[in-house]
Amino acid sequence: MLPRVAVAVCSFSLTVAGTATLVTSARSSADPGGLVVHEWGTFTTVAGVDGRAIDWLPLGGPTDLPCFVERFQNRRDVKLALGGAMPLDYAAARANLVAKVRMETPVLYFYAPRPTTATVSVRFPRGLMTEWYPRATLTQPIPDRTTLRNPATESLIEWPHVRIMPNANAGFPSEAGESHYYAARETDAAPLVVGDQREKFLFYRGVASFDVPLSAVPVDDERVRVQNLGADDIPGVVLFENRGGVIRYRTYDVLRRESVLALPSQARSVTDIRRDLQRMLVKAGLYEREAKAMVESWRDSWFEEGTRVFYVVPPRAVDAILPLEVEPAPTRVQRVFVGRMEVITPAIEQSVENAVATNDAAVLARHGRFLGTITDRILAMRVDAGTASRVRAVTSAAFANLTRGVSACQ
Repeated sequence: MLPRVAVAVCSFSLTVAGTATLVTSARSSADPGGLVVHEWGTFTTVAGVDGRAIDWLPLGGPTDLPCFVERFQNRRDVKLALGGAMPLDYAAARANLVAKVRMETPVLYFYAPRPTTATVSVRFPRGLMTEWYPRATLTQPIPDRTTLRNPATESLIEWPHVRIMPNANAGFPSEAGESHYYAARETDAAPLVVGDQREKFLFYRGVASFDVPLSAVPVDDERVRVQNLGADDIPGVVLFENRGGVIRYRTYDVLRRESVLALPSQARSVTDIRRDLQRMLVKAGLYEREAKAMVESWRDSWFEEGTRVFYVVPPRAVDAILPLEVEPAPTRVQRVFVGRMEVITPAIEQSVENAVATNDAAVLARHGRFLGTITDRILAMRVDAGTASRVRAVTSAAFANLTRGVSACQ
């Protein structure tokens, strides 16, 4: 049996026993000593009234993934033994599967001085894998609307034979049209071959119902109270706002327990925050080109309308959420995940209320996949039956417009 690196398996309370020690950030993309593995990804959540992540429709809204990316599918003629519940296929899950977390675009990069073959697997407690590439072996329950409420739910994705080919010709798949997916290829990582498929990385996405290590409550439209719910310091936090195209943000080096974050008075540019986020990611351990690729992958989504907190997820938390195994054991493993928490401020609520009253589709569209959670907040207030009916009708129409035109492969 070849040696393996097992990245900590533990509960998300972050009471970690036997955690593998990971080497801190490496600064060059070549390591003559052996195999190096780097990974980045995003955990997207929405803050509830108490600041903690709440359920939403994390698969809702359009996606720009190329059609060659794999998506989970279920046979509609098969019913689950438990209660005969109808399983959800990918299309149905986008409109029906509620969860706390959208795990967005983790990508695993490999650097090696010579051709190497590796076995790679990722476990996902409390989660389901929804998209991946190259082709992989997936072990997980057939999902229905209640699957993620079960604390025993777990997914496993495996690539049993990954050929790491430094200096090989690319030959990566592509399709007509733009996609943020391709930006992740702009690194110095080695090309990979899995079966008859080639790629610059191993890619996967999912949804889950674990608790993230941060809460965020708006104090007012300018300030947000954040609390570190984990055992480790959060090494980097950004409070960001895009209100009608005007961008403001402020960065913070570390969050130990609790703090009130405040937006600055002056506006900044998207170029500014891209630069500062890249610096934060490099400080956390990514190579320069990896950090640039990550920010480029989310160049629209991260900076869209709304108020949000970005934070670097502590390494031990990442290891608990997504236990990773690579065989043979790399000489270094560096995993950098960004938490993104949407914060529904009083100004956002008022903006959506006004847009519903005037049927302003343009304003509603700017809130995209988070519109449902905002209108849920409005409906939770004391509104009359007529107003509630109008809110639901206008929101449903906006959501239909949002998902219309999704690529034909879905």
